[in-house]
Amino acid sequence: MIDFADFESKKVLITGGLGFIGSNLAARLVQLGADVTTIDTLVPEHGGNRYNVESIKDNITVNISDVRDPNSMRSIIADQDYLFNLAGQTSHMDSMEDPYTDLEINCAAQLSILEACKQHNSKIKIVFASTRQIYGKPAYLPVDEKHLVQPVDVNGINKAAGEWYHILYNNVHGIRSCALRLTNTYGPRMRVKDARQTFVGIWIKLLLQNQPIEVWGGEQLRDFNYVEDVVDAMLGCASSDQSWGNIYNLGDSHTINLKDLAELLIAVNGSGEYVIHEFPEERKKIDIGDYYSDWQKLHKAIGWEPRVSLEQGFRDTFDYYRKHLDAYL
Repeated sequence: MIDFADFESKKVLITGGLGFIGSNLAARLVQLGADVTTIDTLVPEHGGNRYNVESIKDNITVNISDVRDPNSMRSIIADQDYLFNLAGQTSHMDSMEDPYTDLEINCAAQLSILEACKQHNSKIKIVFASTRQIYGKPAYLPVDEKHLVQPVDVNGINKAAGEWYHILYNNVHGIRSCALRLTNTYGPRMRVKDARQTFVGIWIKLLLQNQPIEVWGGEQLRDFNYVEDVVDAMLGCASSDQSWGNIYNLGDSHTINLKDLAELLIAVNGSGEYVIHEFPEERKKIDIGDYYSDWQKLHKAIGWEPRVSLEQGFRDTFDYYRKHLDAYL
């Protein structure tokens, strides 16, 4: 079971802490009594948004720094109890168009962070946010952690390397680390002004603006996790000694194809329409088809399971953006 009491009065650093998942994690940790520091570059394309921490801005320390800068990371990491390493470039298309920036952020910077931990805080505990994208096109479903890693884009390759640096430093240098392979995460504070983070975000924005949404293909199966369930998983892994050195899938037993997902969002919103389009050629080259996860390894390790239904999660998400959409445009 997850021991949420483990974080009271602990010093916690969140890279990418002004982003979607990082800010939701920060808000929960504040509730749990942790001393939270977020680090973010606020690069416009990468999803950081000061408004994400508006409700907790007086309860956290916000550090505007770049995880690629070893000097700033060295001083910040030194006295932390936990590191939730969420900073990353998430756009698959951007990684194909600008592979070197993706390499710097998702690969080289991860090695720099781990070196700083080894040299200045070897007792820190690290949870790394990886991605299901590293599996590539599934050979079987549901995808478990034994599935071959075969990324179809630069982002997937670099995220796989960043993930394995964490496992290597756990196994060789004793820097307690684990990795969570996230699937399609959604919820309040996600990027909605474009599809750099998730296509679901721009669907929600368009529906709230009374514009039709585009569904590419439509038959692809996916599983989704509400952000609060993802936060539970991260906190559970951080508080469990069984996690270190392990890689875990997140996911949900409920799958849905993209056309049905569009219909669900329209129903939750109370209005809207969608149009079906063929996949653009540049997207088709890196599309993975159907994907959903086997997350039983994580369930057996810490008792985690998704609690929020897809319908309820999207109701909460629409409610959030009806109130705050302007801050995300």
